[in-house]
Amino acid sequence: MFDVDVVRKDFPILSRQVHGQPLVYLDSANSAQKPQVVIDAESDLYAQHYANVARAVHTLGSEATTAYENARDTVARFLNAPRRDEVVFTKNISEALNLLAYSFSNASTFPGAERFRIGPGDNVVVTEMEHHSNLVPWQLLCQRTGAEFRYLPIDDEGRLVESAIDSVIDEHTKVVSFVYQSNALGTINPVRRLVDKARSVGAFSIVDAAQAAPHLPLDVAALGCDFLAFTGHKVYGPTGIGVLWGRYELLAEMPPFLGGGEMIETVSMQGSTYAAPPHRFEAGTPAIAQAPALAAAIDYVTGLGLDNVHAHEVELTGYALQQLSAVPGLRIIGPADNVDRGATISFTLAGIHPHDVAQLLDEHGIAVRAGHHCARPVCVRYGVPATTRVSFGLYNTTAEVDALIAGLTEVQEMFGR
Repeated sequence: MFDVDVVRKDFPILSRQVHGQPLVYLDSANSAQKPQVVIDAESDLYAQHYANVARAVHTLGSEATTAYENARDTVARFLNAPRRDEVVFTKNISEALNLLAYSFSNASTFPGAERFRIGPGDNVVVTEMEHHSNLVPWQLLCQRTGAEFRYLPIDDEGRLVESAIDSVIDEHTKVVSFVYQSNALGTINPVRRLVDKARSVGAFSIVDAAQAAPHLPLDVAALGCDFLAFTGHKVYGPTGIGVLWGRYELLAEMPPFLGGGEMIETVSMQGSTYAAPPHRFEAGTPAIAQAPALAAAIDYVTGLGLDNVHAHEVELTGYALQQLSAVPGLRIIGPADNVDRGATISFTLAGIHPHDVAQLLDEHGIAVRAGHHCARPVCVRYGVPATTRVSFGLYNTTAEVDALIAGLTEVQEMFGR
């Protein structure tokens, strides 16, 4: 049984005040707060088991390595991955997606990597609702290789124009990389439809699950994608660690991204050979303490049950959409209903800049985000310079939605709206 009042007690920061008011944290899409078990896991590694991993033979080195590799097992179970060595630890999702884009670039000269080579005549497809981390790496890849950069448009309701899928993705497409759940709109995309289309033309499918991982069960086998990435800090874990999952047969043929540290098999002055995945893609000292803390976060959310979390957030989002739609002058940017959308809602208030809205809400202890949310093309698409965004986590309540509505009313009164 999911009891949000009990859950909130696991997060020490939720008991503090901001500007003399109880904290109402509505910015989880930006970064989620951490339960005590995650804080303890990272602290325990540093306090009791810290040493470098995969290169020290002493006891502490062995303990740290075990904790690090156990975390890989936890992530593999979280994703229902067929193999633990399909899980690559990165700094964050930006690095995970850049890893793929740069590895594909390196394929032009890497023996045995012909299937990843991209050049003039090929194209790479994303969507118009991507955040910059799943946009810029592919633009740079196209600039480096001469491939064409394409995107699937979004409609006035904030959903993908599905009729464009069959025209934009064609026999020259090599990569289809798309967000599972939009960080700016809340839209949940038709993942299986996009994956199947990519496969039908021989393209690699890449799922950006940064916003989905905290809210929805992830199953790479069921999704059928080639790669999937998410970041630790949005799934109640620490900063400084992310995950790239890929099919092993693909990872085994991909060129390295970064060189150095333990990513090698042999090194001589004449050249190098490279370790098998995942270590081929984990150059240098990795996120030693963050890995077990991420595992603790995953254990925490799976212990609550992501189905339960999702059900709670669907109810909360539905309530918020209903309450927000009754605010005069408020325009929701994204799906106005609760169908195929996540717990993120962007909006504008007539005549009031989103930054002013966020600043005034903060004075009431309410934390929201204002800006383009690292997805500027979305704001351009809807003709707004920025939006105010509220995003819920598993710890939010309908009472906090009521506090938000009351705060917005005060903001409008202050501006005479």
